[in-house]
Amino acid sequence: MKNKDSKRNNDPHAKREAAQYDTPLPSRELILQVMTEQGVPLSLEQLYELLEIGVEEREIFGKRLNAMEREGQIMPNRKGALCLPEKIDAIAGTVQGHPDGFGFLVPDDKTKYPDDLFLSAKEMQQVMHGDRAMVRMSGRDRKGRPEGKIVEVLERTNKSVVGRVVRGQGVTIVAAEDKRINQDILIPYHLDMGAKVGQVVMVEITEQPSVHAHPMGKVVQILGNYADSGMEIEIALRKHKLPHQFSPAAIAQAEEIPKVVQPNDYKGRIDLRELPLITIDGETARDFDDAVFAEPQGSGWRLVVAIADVSFYVKPDDALDKDAFERGNSIYFPRRVIPMLPEALSNGLCSLNPDVERLCMVCDMQVNSEGTVKSHKFYPSVMRSQARMTYTKVADMLENPHGETAKEYTHIMPHVQNLYALFKAMLVQRQKRGAIEFETSETMMIFNDQGKIERIIPTTRNEAHRIIEECMLAANVCASEFLKAHKHPALYRIHEGPTPEKLTLLRTFMAEFGFGVGGGDKPHAKDYAKLMEQIKKRPDEQLLQTVLLRSMQQAVYSPEAIGHFGLAYESYTHFTSPIRRYPDLLIHRAIKAALNNETYKAKDWNSLGAHCSMTERRADDASRDVTNWLKCFYMQDKIGEVFEGTVAGVTAFGVFVALDGVYVEGLLHVTELGNDYFHYDKARHEMIGERTAVRYRLGDRLTIKVARVDLETTKMDFSLVNKIGENKAKSMPLPANTHAPARAAAKHGFEKPSHKKAHKAGAKPSLSKSGSNKPSSSKKTSKKKR
Repeated sequence: MKNKDSKRNNDPHAKREAAQYDTPLPSRELILQVMTEQGVPLSLEQLYELLEIGVEEREIFGKRLNAMEREGQIMPNRKGALCLPEKIDAIAGTVQGHPDGFGFLVPDDKTKYPDDLFLSAKEMQQVMHGDRAMVRMSGRDRKGRPEGKIVEVLERTNKSVVGRVVRGQGVTIVAAEDKRINQDILIPYHLDMGAKVGQVVMVEITEQPSVHAHPMGKVVQILGNYADSGMEIEIALRKHKLPHQFSPAAIAQAEEIPKVVQPNDYKGRIDLRELPLITIDGETARDFDDAVFAEPQGSGWRLVVAIADVSFYVKPDDALDKDAFERGNSIYFPRRVIPMLPEALSNGLCSLNPDVERLCMVCDMQVNSEGTVKSHKFYPSVMRSQARMTYTKVADMLENPHGETAKEYTHIMPHVQNLYALFKAMLVQRQKRGAIEFETSETMMIFNDQGKIERIIPTTRNEAHRIIEECMLAANVCASEFLKAHKHPALYRIHEGPTPEKLTLLRTFMAEFGFGVGGGDKPHAKDYAKLMEQIKKRPDEQLLQTVLLRSMQQAVYSPEAIGHFGLAYESYTHFTSPIRRYPDLLIHRAIKAALNNETYKAKDWNSLGAHCSMTERRADDASRDVTNWLKCFYMQDKIGEVFEGTVAGVTAFGVFVALDGVYVEGLLHVTELGNDYFHYDKARHEMIGERTAVRYRLGDRLTIKVARVDLETTKMDFSLVNKIGENKAKSMPLPANTHAPARAAAKHGFEKPSHKKAHKAGAKPSLSKSGSNKPSSSKKTSKKKR
């Protein structure tokens, strides 16, 4: 019988443990408290006694201790006694590798340990990128960075690796495609499946690296030759550990769902089948998850935004939900998409195709004459899209109201004009609100029959894009306000303003151009918008806009509704794309629960936000890898050619130059800048020569020669031909490509005032039921981030 005054019976988290486990154990907090009070390393037996752990509890208690060790809360010493890491000056974190062999430990607790710890190449021999480790600070390196020594590897995260066979002869050697994994993997000859040099393979790690040995593995799949069409995507999927095959249970569940909406499904829904809702998407889009309708009402409008009711078919914790959660979002590559949901839903029952019944969730808004949403309501509905329209056709109808397209769609023309009139009113409110409008350009890859880039061309957004984007933004804000009013937990899309450090750098840079940034220590979006208005039409507008963008933080998902800086919303969430984003699916469930005076009980909203933010970044990284590889392949036969370009990025090791006309970017290394010592000025975004005072600044115009293209590292190196004169440099804007303001926008997660699917402006390949995709006949693709 346990003592009622014992530590265990006075566990402050006993209720939580009892609610989660049939046999409650001492909480982690209590274990750490007891270890702290004892003040010395403790053996397992001592912990058993102090916490009154019975013999029958020891196995499950051991699992708890193992989990605490993996997460860096405790660690064993050489004698096997358990210690508190902080007592032995050990820091838990994640290893971040570098292609040059060294690495860093990113501490778990950034409040206590704000600086990453440098790990030498010798230390990195025993870990791989992504592993979790316990590190003790051992001093500072020659650059003054805190340096660490690995005490213990907490968790090995690389169970398999995609790589290329670089050598055979007895022992096959595979080099990982993720260059942050610096160690070669040794494969015994009888475990290499006969893979040939140059082939891309999947390797299962059988022995992890150590101070004295390379990692060992066995080949489990030969993917093909490096230059095979589509191989860049196969590599990216595995390099970034992207789920790309649906589970058998999810496929079976999707196939069991009827192909058409059943009459019983209409129960409890408002019938909008006679309302002339239309979809407006890109020419090659195949899934349509939003439809719109607007009509004048009094001095204002009624705006209806209907969104596919994915939550009706995908229930919490079912097979489809588990796969969707794991993916987090659909992933868009040139000529291929990895969907969040199987085709039966994404292109079928959850796609608002014309002239068929579809279930949807509706945001029904009343908008006044000034473009302000005065009231709104949400309800489940059944609809029937009256037309599948494209951005190009709608823009043409608005520009040529008596043209051929307008005549073809006479029955829709009044509704399109209503949407346009409403959009113009809402746009005035946008400007009053102070939302930042960055003009960024996108590019489109045109592919040949072999799947390689034929050319890259710029694309433009038209008024139809902006109409839909503004409608989607309005619905998202209403969803956020609805859930806040009902005090229902949710995932919000948050975007914070600049950090103090970035704000200081921004003000230093802008001051040189005679501009200031208002708002004191915490500027508002209006202060940015005001500055954007001042720099508009200047020859260096693109340069200043890029610097503004880079001063902002990344947009993420969070249960805290702290607002969206760039869009100037006090509260904002994602409601309009549940086919392709898991956060939107969660919002639909939350809204439905609130409508029924219930609460949707997600497991942990904080963890959900962190997971969805991670999957978004993971998808962006993978897409960027594929795009960079394709561009390198495209530039292979252009070595030695001369181009003009614009400095799109400045770093301590050189400048990145975006080339005119071809819309690719490469590095002009610091050693190519001239015979001088060049120093990087972070605040001014420039490199300056110590002796010559020659400057290379963001936005400068250069003539370069393509010196090297490396498909392995997806990098291009340039050599300098000459720097175009200062007068000419100041008169030339940054080129219309994704490497200047648009690249900055993507990097910092800034959302344009759009809320439209990435693939809608480009090709949408067909999807097989397994999630592998059949390329469409279109050779265009583009990716737009909101």
